Amino acid sequence: MAAHRARRWSLGGLVLLLTAALAVGVLITTTSPAVNRAQAAPAAQTWSDDFDGAAGSAPNSAKWSLETGGSGNGNHELQYYSKSSDNVSLDGNGHLVITARKNSDSGLQCWNGTCQYTSARLNTAQTFTQAYGRFEARIKVPRGQGVWPAFWMLGDDLGSAGWPNSGEIDVMENVGKEPGTVHGTIHGPGYSGSGGIGAAYTLPNGKAFADDFHVFAVDWTPTSITWSVDGQNYQTRTPSDVNGKKWVYDHPFFVILNLAVGGDWPGSPDAGTSFPQTMTVDYVHVTSASSAQFTGAIKGIGGKCVDVAGASTADETPIQLHDCNGADAQKWTVGGDGTVRALGKCLDVRAASTDDGALVQLYGCNGTKAQQWTLTSGGDLTNTGADKCLDAKDNSSADGTRLQIWTCGGTANQKWTLG
Repeated sequence: MAAHRARRWSLGGLVLLLTAALAVGVLITTTSPAVNRAQAAPAAQTWSDDFDGAAGSAPNSAKWSLETGGSGNGNHELQYYSKSSDNVSLDGNGHLVITARKNSDSGLQCWNGTCQYTSARLNTAQTFTQAYGRFEARIKVPRGQGVWPAFWMLGDDLGSAGWPNSGEIDVMENVGKEPGTVHGTIHGPGYSGSGGIGAAYTLPNGKAFADDFHVFAVDWTPTSITWSVDGQNYQTRTPSDVNGKKWVYDHPFFVILNLAVGGDWPGSPDAGTSFPQTMTVDYVHVTSASSAQFTGAIKGIGGKCVDVAGASTADETPIQLHDCNGADAQKWTVGGDGTVRALGKCLDVRAASTDDGALVQLYGCNGTKAQQWTLTSGGDLTNTGADKCLDAKDNSSADGTRLQIWTCGGTANQKWTLG
C-alpha cells in the first residue's frame, strides 16, 4: 500500500513550486447556529475540469501544469514524465487520457539509465489550491502488474516546509497487482512512507477497477478527512489518528493526477503487462465544504419516509414512500456536493429527463445533473438539472407510492423535511 512509498514529489516539481507564485483559493462555508445545516444551500463548486476539448489537444494550461523528468520520484519509478500528446491529451469525448508507453527514444535518460517507459503527471500548484471541501474525480484506471495510477494532493507549502511536513492526501492509489483494491492515505511528519496512515477499499464480487469508471473522493474538514468510492465511505481520519504528531491538514493543498510505472510498491511490469496502458479521467470537481452535511430520514406527505424499494443497491431501483422504520434504505445523506445518497448510491432522475413525471431511482453516483439536488428553506427538494421538485405521485401517501419530478407547485406532496 501507499505506506511503502518514501515520497512522491519530483525534483522538477519542487523547483516549480519554489519558483512559482501559488494561487490560493481557500473557501470555507459556515452557517449560523440558528440555521439547520442540512437546509443550507449546497456548497459552491470552486474548481472543476470536465476535460471538454478537441481530440488530441493538451489539458487546459490555465488549470494544469505538466511535469517532466525521470528522477524516479523517490520510489525508483521507471517512467519519464513527458508533455507529449502521446502521453497526455483529451480524447474529444470529455475525458483526459494519461497513457503509459514503452519508450523508444534511446536519448531519454532516467535515474537508472535509458528510460524504459514514458507517461504523464499533472498538477494544479500554480493555478489552484484549497483548504477543506470535497475533492472528487471519476476515473477508469489501467490494469497490469507494475502500473500505478493516482489522484492525490500535496500541501502548498511544499517548497518551504518540505515533504512530509507539508502533508499529503492520497485520494486514490491503485497498483496493478491488486486490480480490485484502491488505497487512501495521509502522510505527514512522523507518519510518512512506511508509517503512512490509511485504509483500502475492495470492490465486491471480484470486480476490477479497470473494468469501468469509479468516483473517488475525500470530504475534508478542519477536524476530519473521509474517503469514499462511488459514494460509499470507507474510512475517516481525525487528529487523534496521528498519535500526538502534528495534524498538517490545516492549509491549502493542490491536486495531482499521474500514472507511474514500476517503483518500490507496485514492482516492475512483467511479461503479462501489456502497453500502452491508459488512465482515463472523466472529471475533477472541487466544492467548498464537506459533503456530509446531514444523514437521516427524509419525510414527506403523511409523515412517510423516502425509501429504496426492497433495500436493493441495484442501479434503477425505484424510490418510493414507505412507513418510516429506521432501516438503511431510509437513511439519506444530503451533501454539500449536491447529491442525496443512500446505500452507497445516488438519488437520480431516470435517463436525466427534465419532463414532468420522470421517475426517480437509485443509481451509481456519476456527477451528472440528474443527481444534483437542492433542499430549500421552504422544504422543496429540487433537482437542479431539471429545475423541478421531488414529488409523490398522485398526491398519495400510501406505502409504495413512486417518487418523480414535477414542476414545483408548493403542494404537500412536494414538501420534505429532514430527520
